[in-house]
Amino acid sequence: MADRPSSPALPTRTGPYPELTWPAVLVGYALGILIALSIGYASLILGFSIEGSELAAILGFGILRGLLRRGSIIEVNIVQTVASAVNGASAGMMFTVPALFILGETDFNTILLVFSCIAGGVLGIAFIIPLRKQMIDFERLTYPGGVAVATILKSPGAGIRKALLLIGGMAVSGVLHALSQATGVENWALGARLGMPDYMNGVWYLSLLTVGVAFIAGRGGVFFVIGGFVCYWVLAPIMDALDVLPTAEALAASGMDLPTYLRVLLFRPVGIGMLIGGALAGIVLALPLIASAIRSMQQAARTKTAASQDEMPIRLLYVAVVAAALVLFFIAHASVEEMGWGRGGLMALLGTLWIWVAGVILSETIGRTNWSPLSGMTLIAVTLLIVVSSGLGDRAAIISSIMVGAAACVAMAQATDLMLDLKTGYLVGATPRVQQIGQFLGTWLGPIVIMALILVLHQAYGMGSERLPAPQGQALASMIDGILGGDVPADKYLAGAGLGALLSASGIGGLGILVGLGFYLPFNIVLTYTVGTLLRLLADWRLGSDWSEEVGIPVAAGLIVGEALVGVGFAVYYIVAAL
Repeated sequence: MADRPSSPALPTRTGPYPELTWPAVLVGYALGILIALSIGYASLILGFSIEGSELAAILGFGILRGLLRRGSIIEVNIVQTVASAVNGASAGMMFTVPALFILGETDFNTILLVFSCIAGGVLGIAFIIPLRKQMIDFERLTYPGGVAVATILKSPGAGIRKALLLIGGMAVSGVLHALSQATGVENWALGARLGMPDYMNGVWYLSLLTVGVAFIAGRGGVFFVIGGFVCYWVLAPIMDALDVLPTAEALAASGMDLPTYLRVLLFRPVGIGMLIGGALAGIVLALPLIASAIRSMQQAARTKTAASQDEMPIRLLYVAVVAAALVLFFIAHASVEEMGWGRGGLMALLGTLWIWVAGVILSETIGRTNWSPLSGMTLIAVTLLIVVSSGLGDRAAIISSIMVGAAACVAMAQATDLMLDLKTGYLVGATPRVQQIGQFLGTWLGPIVIMALILVLHQAYGMGSERLPAPQGQALASMIDGILGGDVPADKYLAGAGLGALLSASGIGGLGILVGLGFYLPFNIVLTYTVGTLLRLLADWRLGSDWSEEVGIPVAAGLIVGEALVGVGFAVYYIVAAL
């Protein structure tokens, strides 16, 4: 009997899995732009930023594995690393740059500001890389956000399914927001139809983006909701019972209705104070982690002499630090005509040192608690820079301090983002050196995208307006006004700062900031945010947390992206139409 012909052998992989590839980098750039626009837009409305790595991982799987039919887990990991590096500028710049527009200082060099933020991003990455081994390999910090992304990467089928759910959410929210913009119907005055008093402010903001952010935030958003309800459904009725609400004559003189009067002259100043007090209290509470971070730095210095090939060469990092610091020095000097070389050098040195220390502190805190007091660190940085530049005059001090302060904020955001991504890579078997290169490749693009977004949105809607409240920028602007001797309601700020500090001292990370945002933001946003919070709590209770993670969060992420992109598109349309 003749032997049967053997079937051809299946090809086997003999080399390493693809990791840092041009398709991964280019897809990372595209997704990074998409996510930066979406999360940056959302942060101007809600006052806080959400992590973009999970969103990038979901979309990365959908494109590499679903559309291109290629890619390994570690290649998809590079996609999310590059994309989240691009998005790293969204929180850093949205917390700082809007303050310039709110303060009326729009005559600044935008190109210099972009280069400042790029230099800051490089510094933040270069300073934090030597601590990877200590924080992740030795101390094994948790980094819950990095663990969540690793879970997505280890479930290829689930990743593609989540991408489809996200796209569906984008389509729904994009269509509904386009209808809202086209018809001019952005709010629903349900309270008036139900006969609620004006001071209870029963107006709902028609925004699926707000619902999506609330769903992703989950239980943490409860405190944000509480802050808003305390203002209008607790304090306002008490004021009415005590007959201390403003009279009709006072409202007529101010040109505002009752809810707007209460928010602008009472609740918003207190909320700004709570943001500042809560952020600074968070720094104080993080002192034990600061001590731990210093020990980590010392330990890293001892162990780094035996650096493995998995890390980027330490000399290359030194070059990056020196080059970025020199760029920051030049930018500090060139930011305003009044800036001398000596003062510019002092600001650059102070900014560089703060980036080093704060980046380590934030990476330690987010690794242990999944909460980062970024806003507090930014407030401290700008305060120090304002003091250094205060002799130059108000305009020069504001522009120079925010320009260097924005670089510091971007640096801190990049440091924490990289450590989250390195934790993900640690769990999926990625090469740290390759991830570090990916982070550097992504950090230059974010500041360009976010600066363009800020300029477009400000021209279309105005920073600090009802449409774009920019709470963090407003808090920074108010603090700068106070330092420079502006006319600010100091009593309300101090009262809010004390309350925010007290709430943060409760031990719940960011409590003072969250409640303060509820005080600061228009109540129509808070009401709509409540819907997303309740949906998440109900989903976790009735369907389980697995359903929320596998189905709810991808859809919610799509709601954010769809509405944000349509909102930016309409902003561009308004600008073009006005030309």
